[in-house]
Amino acid sequence: MQWLVLFLATGSLVAVSAQPGSENTTLPHIIFIVADDLGWNDVGWHNPDVKTPVLDQLAHEGVILNQSYVNYVCTPSRTAFMTGYFPYHVGMQHMAMLPEQPSGVPSHFTFLPEKLKELGYSTHVVGKWHLGFCNWNYTPTYRGFDSFYGFYNGQDDYYQHTVAGGLDLRDGKEVVKTRNGEYSTYFFTDRIVDIIEKNPLGLPLFLYLPFQNVHEPLQVPKRFEDMYANVQNENRRIFLGMVSAMDEAIGNVTMAMKKAGLWDNTLLIFTADNGGWPLFSGNNFPLRGGKITLWEGGTRAAAFVHGKMLQKTGYTSDEMIHAVDWFPTILAAAGGTADPSIDGVSQLDTLVSGQPSPRTEFVYNIDDVFPTKQGAIRVGDYKLIEGYAGKPDTWIRPDNLTDSHHDIGDPITGTWLFNLKDDPTEHHNLADTMPDKLKEMQGKLEDYRKTMVPAIWPKNDPKGNPRHWDGAWSPGWC
Repeated sequence: MQWLVLFLATGSLVAVSAQPGSENTTLPHIIFIVADDLGWNDVGWHNPDVKTPVLDQLAHEGVILNQSYVNYVCTPSRTAFMTGYFPYHVGMQHMAMLPEQPSGVPSHFTFLPEKLKELGYSTHVVGKWHLGFCNWNYTPTYRGFDSFYGFYNGQDDYYQHTVAGGLDLRDGKEVVKTRNGEYSTYFFTDRIVDIIEKNPLGLPLFLYLPFQNVHEPLQVPKRFEDMYANVQNENRRIFLGMVSAMDEAIGNVTMAMKKAGLWDNTLLIFTADNGGWPLFSGNNFPLRGGKITLWEGGTRAAAFVHGKMLQKTGYTSDEMIHAVDWFPTILAAAGGTADPSIDGVSQLDTLVSGQPSPRTEFVYNIDDVFPTKQGAIRVGDYKLIEGYAGKPDTWIRPDNLTDSHHDIGDPITGTWLFNLKDDPTEHHNLADTMPDKLKEMQGKLEDYRKTMVPAIWPKNDPKGNPRHWDGAWSPGWC
């Protein structure tokens, strides 16, 4: 394969500009799949009770990432993916963006597809945005994407495509009113396949596929739910059906790439955006906690990479990767170079040939807004949490999801120090027994905190209400 030979010969990727109509680009097609609220224990390679044959095969043929970290909730992780910056450097560190908030990722941050377009890529996003829409400049086609088919907000109905009283479905800039009653995963997949089939000859593709699955509301066609007839808990049964529906969709995408002759030159990245949410039947066992927490269950993602350009495959990597690293890693795979001022570092050599990760530490989050005033970092094997850690703070088994009521109650705050190499499930707080290490980690966290940008968290603005915009969530009010 020409691209792989070039890589081996030079030791780095060759940037070859791909123009529409050129015969054979040496640039890889890149598919970046983000599963919404998918738990550590919600994939087949961690839990054999979960039926994800497509994802399992891709993961086992590629490299399973055992130490791949994201942020604790939707908007911050997506900010990290698209900018390469830790959310606390962008002002996007506080929770998930709400529909009527006049907010968005500030426009001076360059998004990943903008850089990829400079390298000749055709760029497309299908699925969930959740990075701002009150101003057109915050929306996908103003941030480097050639096309957008999906929704702006965080938790839309899968059949009605509404949230908080407004329609939330777009094709580019246009509101889509013709899909009522159709399961979104089906027609999103149809659009992805259509993009692949119509791709201009020779143009490298960047497909950003932030799936709606498996975020609540818990909704799935019955044939998927029926795959888990032995699961007694109805919500967990539906949730697992949603996982399998996503798996089928990804299978249809890979088949379309193969049919188009693009698969052998494709790098596929799969990651969750945060941990599973036990309140809505996501599961992270044996990790502690879940979504909206700084425990490993909220921040350690089910993830893998797959592609013929990977020289070493079929194994599980324990190298440290963070969400901010996907920006420079994808750019490097495309023959480009990220600005050295960003927080992310390219992990391409780690993924392609199993080299040690260039990352030795990262910030889970730093936030100054009540009630989630918090700071957490990892340095080497050690993890420090100060302030709000989040609930649930327990270890919930998939057959005991009634424990999800632990999501509510008083915020859990304190100081925790863990050695994640010895104690990956965070059972043993070392804060009292290792005072010197605690002081060292607190000093490091304080250094990081000095660079924090205050969280952008404005009050809701009724000007954004859909009743002012013909019943749809629409840009133009901030």
